[in-house]
Amino acid sequence: MTIAEALYATGFALIFIGALVILVAVIAVSFLGAKKVKGKVNAGGAVIIGPVPIIFGTDKKSLKTVLLLSMALTVLLIVAMVVYYFLFR
Repeated sequence: MTIAEALYATGFALIFIGALVILVAVIAVSFLGAKKVKGKVNAGGAVIIGPVPIIFGTDKKSLKTVLLLSMALTVLLIVAMVVYYFLFR
């Protein structure tokens, strides 16, 4: 098995596992029922294009959390790229 075949199989497996997790979550919510909770909902997200994160959120707390997580992911990505460069040049 070549490295390309291994990466292809790993990508396919990750997509399958992600779809399975979504399916299990939908089934769990439908059987257990979503309880009505009164209160405020906070959300945030990030789109990371290369090493540049684009961050959005509904309030300052979720924005700070997403900012820290995206910065950590960006640093991890840069470290992985540098390690890959030095190992396989």
